[in-house]
Amino acid sequence: MKADKQYLKLKDYSVSGEPFELLYDASRELLYTHPKPPQSKLSNYYPNTNYISHTNQRNSLFDLLYHAVRYVSVRRKLRLLKPHQPKQGSLLDIGAGTGFFLRAAKKRGWSVMGIEPNLSARTLANSKIPNTVFDVDTLQTLPEKSFDVITLWHVLEHLPNLEEDVKTIHKLLKPNGRIVVAVPNFKSFDADYFKSFWAAYDVPRHLWHFSQNSISKVFSKVQIETESTLPLVMDAYYVSLLSNKLKTGSYRILNSLWIGFLSNLKALKSGEYSSLIYVLKNKN
Repeated sequence: MKADKQYLKLKDYSVSGEPFELLYDASRELLYTHPKPPQSKLSNYYPNTNYISHTNQRNSLFDLLYHAVRYVSVRRKLRLLKPHQPKQGSLLDIGAGTGFFLRAAKKRGWSVMGIEPNLSARTLANSKIPNTVFDVDTLQTLPEKSFDVITLWHVLEHLPNLEEDVKTIHKLLKPNGRIVVAVPNFKSFDADYFKSFWAAYDVPRHLWHFSQNSISKVFSKVQIETESTLPLVMDAYYVSLLSNKLKTGSYRILNSLWIGFLSNLKALKSGEYSSLIYVLKNKN
């Protein structure tokens, strides 16, 4: 069997400093992180106290920016889900973090449940919406065809066993239900500009790196088709700030805003935004 081609060499900038590489899987048109840490050791690569989606901290300007963007994005997510919300609609959020999205969805009438492997994030989520967010092992105990909508907001890239996890998710989805996935896009302009410093690679926490075609290929195996694709425009600016910080030690705000603007401008024609939301429909 022909070996997958090396796409990029890079390292873990956040925790270990260890070197990794991205290999290109031509059959699925995606990149994957190599070497892949053993599943038992993946948690070691997540900062214990300051992984931003696992905390409510507001200790820096960047934390405040993150929370402001999250507030806006939660409102947009709920508008996106509205056309797919039946009466007494059920929603499962995988990678629920600290529960902001689930709490907002519950207020909009959804029957909600979340999955979050990080204990501190899960505890914060359950302080907002008690007895709603559970550890990842709970996925295996849920009845099949339980949910009208399943969401994974910047989570799919973290899943250790991509194809098996997608099969599990599919089993939990009702007929004609929707899966909503948001992931970075390695074919965007900002990814090409920053290369190994592109913050959205975030190895080895991000194990998979998707293109638009790869999303369709991964989900078509379980009879789920892409219904629509939507841009996450703010991600180009956010990721550029982080990428400049990795590359130069400074956020270089004006340069980051410029690269984010260029990325979105070029994406108007190409469709290759820094991050994309995919609404996927269960065909059976």
